[in-house]
Amino acid sequence: MTARIGVVTFPGTLDDRDTQRAIGIAGAEAVPLWHRDKDLKQVDAVVLPGGFSYGDYLRAGAISRFSPVMGSIVEQANAGMPVLGICNGFQVLCEAHLLPGAMLRNTGLHFVCRDQKLRVETAATAWTADYAAGEEISIPLKNIDGRYTADERTLDDLEAEGRVVFRYRDVNPNGSLRDIAGISNAAGNVVGLMPHPEHAVEPLIGTGRTDGLAFFTSVIKKLVSA
Repeated sequence: MTARIGVVTFPGTLDDRDTQRAIGIAGAEAVPLWHRDKDLKQVDAVVLPGGFSYGDYLRAGAISRFSPVMGSIVEQANAGMPVLGICNGFQVLCEAHLLPGAMLRNTGLHFVCRDQKLRVETAATAWTADYAAGEEISIPLKNIDGRYTADERTLDDLEAEGRVVFRYRDVNPNGSLRDIAGISNAAGNVVGLMPHPEHAVEPLIGTGRTDGLAFFTSVIKKLVSA
């Protein structure tokens, strides 16, 4: 079985082709999905890639949340389909209420672009099983609305339930509360993070490391073994 992973393109998406390439390198078939189509083309998982959907003219991810494809994604995610949101995709997942909290403008109000060290907090999700809890990785980060925020009760629940998936190490680049770089839903099939694993899958580009590849190999192994 070859896993089929859909990659959604919204107006303003930038990293859909990079994500498709990363999926192919990991060994799955990347399936392009257009935001206006409800049909998910029988994919086994979905990635919402980075970019500036609809130009972020309202609130990042707020308009994309109402695209026809999102109705299908929300339905399938609630039924257990793995979904990954990267950067703008993370913002969309929060706006669609598949993940709690919201993303605000970075502390200092500047766009941040850097190689970012992360600590893997849990390997118990569909997208992180090929990592080890406590492992440190480095992948690129690029955002201006990357400051994760939620009320204290939500933050405490995320911590208690093991749903903080990644934390920033060495430096918090955007002011995210409790150094949170990525979270999951309760079932662990939906994950969102601000840094870009699709830019760290080949040794000749990006960080020169392949620390992001395990996102995609993790979900492929889960899908093939299901």
